[in-house]
Amino acid sequence: MKTLLLFGATGLVGQSVLTHALADPRISRLVAPTRHPLPPHPKLANPGVDFDALPADAPWWAVDGVICTLGTTIKKAGSQPAFRLVDHDYPLAVATLARRRGTASFALVSSVGANAASRTFYLRTKGETERDLAALNFPSLTILRPSFIGGARAERRPAEALALRVFGAVSWLIPRRYRIVPAARIAQTLLAATLAASPGARTIESEAI
Repeated sequence: MKTLLLFGATGLVGQSVLTHALADPRISRLVAPTRHPLPPHPKLANPGVDFDALPADAPWWAVDGVICTLGTTIKKAGSQPAFRLVDHDYPLAVATLARRRGTASFALVSSVGANAASRTFYLRTKGETERDLAALNFPSLTILRPSFIGGARAERRPAEALALRVFGAVSWLIPRRYRIVPAARIAQTLLAATLAASPGARTIESEAI
């Protein structure tokens, strides 16, 4: 059995990863650092953290694999620098500390269209995160690039909810790459990749999730 580290456990995809991981007999222990406490579970360790000052010497960095689902929107973050902090700087800090402790497998949720050379700030940030993660040379690195993510969010995102309804109504007209991807499917793909820890780096596009 394996021990996994999950960052982003309170988000839509992260909650689904949490649920699936705690029910998976292949996982003996799940560490999910959060700002606010999660419901207790026998397999769950839930240390409180400040993402601006992650504890480099914490023993829970020593795990078999890491899943990172951290992410926000520019509107929620309030500015482009604040968005970049959550979607680039935090994942890179997590990955750097985990790699330093010998973690072999890392999986990240990125975005369809991520490209470090993009003129769009959102897609450029996502692409830069992918690029900088690859430079850490994890023995096993998996990047998922989902399109719109389906599921019930705790927070209200009216524009995203409208887009999901429209996309859902005309899904048969939309190329597979841009169709809605259920959060549960993303979570299962992340877990499968992390547990398999196949050597090398791979990018899984939305239509393959």
